[in-house]
Amino acid sequence: MSHTPDCTIDHGDHHHADQARESHQHGRADLQAHHHGAGAHDHTPTDFGRAFAIGIALNTAFVIAEAVFGWLGNSMALIADAGHNLSDVLGLAVAWVAAELSKRPPSARFTYGLRGSSILAALFNAVFLLLAVGAIGWEAVVRLFNPEPVASGTMIAVAGIGIVINAVTAWLFFAGRHDDLNIRGAYLHMVADAAVSAAVVVAGVVILFTGWTWTDPAVSLLVAGVIVWGTWGLLRDSTAMSLNAVPRGIDPAAVRAFLAGLPGVTQVHDLHIWPMSTTEVALTCHLLIPSGAPGDAFLIHLAHELEHDFGIAHMTVQIETDPNTPCALAPEHVV
Repeated sequence: MSHTPDCTIDHGDHHHADQARESHQHGRADLQAHHHGAGAHDHTPTDFGRAFAIGIALNTAFVIAEAVFGWLGNSMALIADAGHNLSDVLGLAVAWVAAELSKRPPSARFTYGLRGSSILAALFNAVFLLLAVGAIGWEAVVRLFNPEPVASGTMIAVAGIGIVINAVTAWLFFAGRHDDLNIRGAYLHMVADAAVSAAVVVAGVVILFTGWTWTDPAVSLLVAGVIVWGTWGLLRDSTAMSLNAVPRGIDPAAVRAFLAGLPGVTQVHDLHIWPMSTTEVALTCHLLIPSGAPGDAFLIHLAHELEHDFGIAHMTVQIETDPNTPCALAPEHVV
């Protein structure tokens, strides 16, 4: 486990820096620890490059076939599903690019590397899918009031192939669906696509036996509803992440209580928890310990506990030892 303590003074204005220098002369130590433990849990994203490549290739071929047969068969449901699948192909490509960019090392300008690109990719996918819903929904409503003949047999055959392709692609991302918002987005899209293709098959069967051509645009609207339902969570989470919100699954009150309960700690302030990427979480805080700087062993243990209990692998902690020296960042409303 690597551990790099550093003696620094890290405050928000010159006045407080002067106070900090004065307190330092009386023995106050400000320690910062940055931790990426070699022996701790690995939060590095699994390499899904092969899954992305296979998924993009399969779905691109299917989109072309579905659009052609949808046009030849005059099926709005097939065309709508093709449009949805096309958006997923683009979404997979964006997610793949972001996954690769997030592996780049830090630079002088991008000190966290490009890990945040995975958050932007998830947000892009959510917004793009909602735009696709508008186009699909509009055309479906027009067709609902003006039904046209549909080749039901073509609908059933092509959508049946879609179920298989989307199910296979979803399976490729199954393992990473809980650990990475990017992978979760890809997985949910593929599962939704499989369900939508199944609905198109049902519509084709209904039309085949009843002649109810309005079923085709009705299923298109169902496709739109499924996209909105599946995309809302992705939009909510990716938007929150882009605003540095505490990631879902981490209770900030529990983290604060844990820090406050550490030996010698009398105050916790300037606590921040935010996502560096769709898989990595960072934390910074100030701990007031009047008994004196606790040393490296304390920080190493703290880093291990934060990662083990909360999944926070990137930690920076500032230790303050003089309660009579106010910290400019102590008030809750100060950032």
